[in-house]
Amino acid sequence: MGKSLFDKVWDLHAVRKLPSGETQLFVGLHLIHEVTSPQAFSMLQSLGVPVLMPERTFATLDHIIPTDGQKRPFRDAQAEEMVVALERACRQHGIRYFDRASGDQGIVHIIGPELGLTQPGITIACGDSHTSTHGAFGAIAMGIGTTQVRDVLATQCLAMARLKVRRIEITGALGPGVYAKDVILHLIRRLGVAAGA
Repeated sequence: MGKSLFDKVWDLHAVRKLPSGETQLFVGLHLIHEVTSPQAFSMLQSLGVPVLMPERTFATLDHIIPTDGQKRPFRDAQAEEMVVALERACRQHGIRYFDRASGDQGIVHIIGPELGLTQPGITIACGDSHTSTHGAFGAIAMGIGTTQVRDVLATQCLAMARLKVRRIEITGALGPGVYAKDVILHLIRRLGVAAGA
């Protein structure tokens, strides 16, 4: 039997097998935002480590933009501090930054497809749990934590156990007014919220 798309992409990006049994996986696209990234940059600075491949990392404002007014500085001092830290880190490391003025700013897991950054056959990482939605474009995409954001910034790689793949077949036609979201909500109800783990 031939390899699945997952196997092909994983194998193409596998750098080596680590002593832990995990794979050192090259990350083709790294998306960052103002919430999980400032701490990762701070960790890099304390270690004296630069960003290895800034051309593969893209930043945007996302999670903390106020809905009641977007004038800077933000009224929420902590939100403003996180934005300033991200802006400074992007300048310092040469990372492309999509702020509101660029016209390309948006939800971190949406800008990849919108801007053509998400491509079939690549690996994608972002400190946002919705990152897995890039899988719909034929990529392997992982939501990662802050220390993993640091690791990708420093090495452009992640240490990961090979992910498990589940095949779900849906047959038949959807009735009027029934859409993809209805199907996935039905599957979650049937399989439980931990089915993806």
